[in-house]
Amino acid sequence: MKTALVYDWFSDDPGGGEKVFEAIYHLFPSPIYTLLDASSSNKQFEKVHTSFIQNLPFARKKYRSYLPFFPMAIEQFDLSDYDLILSCSHCVVKGVMTHAEQLHICYCFTPMRYAWDLYHQYLEESQLNRGLKANLARMFLHYLRMWDFQTATRPDVLGAISHYVAKRIQKTYGRSATVIYPPVDTDFFTLQPQKSDYYLAASRFVPYKKMELIIEAFARMPDKKLVVIGDGPEFKRAKAKATKNIELLGYQPANVLKEHLQQAKAFVFAAVEDFGILPVEAQACGTPVIAFGKGAVRETVQENVTGVFFSEQTVSAIIQAVHGFEQNLHQYVPTEIRAHAERFQKPRFVREYKNWVEKQWQRFQELPSCATMNCDIHT
Repeated sequence: MKTALVYDWFSDDPGGGEKVFEAIYHLFPSPIYTLLDASSSNKQFEKVHTSFIQNLPFARKKYRSYLPFFPMAIEQFDLSDYDLILSCSHCVVKGVMTHAEQLHICYCFTPMRYAWDLYHQYLEESQLNRGLKANLARMFLHYLRMWDFQTATRPDVLGAISHYVAKRIQKTYGRSATVIYPPVDTDFFTLQPQKSDYYLAASRFVPYKKMELIIEAFARMPDKKLVVIGDGPEFKRAKAKATKNIELLGYQPANVLKEHLQQAKAFVFAAVEDFGILPVEAQACGTPVIAFGKGAVRETVQENVTGVFFSEQTVSAIIQAVHGFEQNLHQYVPTEIRAHAERFQKPRFVREYKNWVEKQWQRFQELPSCATMNCDIHT
């Protein structure tokens, strides 16, 4: 069985997706195909094949500017010599081309959010409401949606990182998906029962993360300290709204993030995420979570046991949630919070993903003639 791994791209600012891919690579060490490799830390991967995007001007930093070329680029990979294709997709890699004698298993992080459910928000936040550039963007995203929908049939099997994503896959593509929660490094993010008197927020500073909203909320609560970790295009604008009780540390390495997660009174999270690894990492440290109650966080945080939810992405809702959390602080037990997070530990993911792939491969092998039938193997 010859196996190939496919991933959208490796940036120099790796996130949760790269951690998932790394776990899959160690399970199935194979040649890797990706649009672009801009990472300086991928030395563990022996053989990485990149697309023509890699050689375009300023691609390592401005690769998102080449989004219109991504569908064509991913279709240029010749994977015809492989038996099993394992893809991890949040953009276009589910659209790699395979033939009837190959099994393509796609672990889907999300359907393309800017092309589907965040389409209008993306245009607004990019200031593409009117004019020639706006019309061109709408035309391209319309084409991208058509391509994305048409290529949703290319994987033989789909997996999802949460029930929230599985529901979106069903809505967007009309296909079912097996849910396997991503791995969380509970060996690294360890329990710390003693907490300090500050709240923590950590994320990339991009619009949908709503970091600015959290900062505005704590600016109205001068008696409560907030520490913020992360960087991104909206960092300077958010920093301008910070008051004396808010400390912005910018990007920090993993060990600094861990120390702050361990010691924080609570982790504040305002985004709608497909999984959201940081809230689980916080819980692994025994730290409760104050989160916007929509998206996969509903699957990873147990209300009134490991955290509390607020119902709107507004400053007032965050303030109310913080006050409610403090009134019931006694009910959050670090050891119980840690125990809940252990449901998402890496060995569980490795076991479930490996069993899922092996089960699909066995079914595929039992087909009488894959060349003469539709190999759409849904679980």
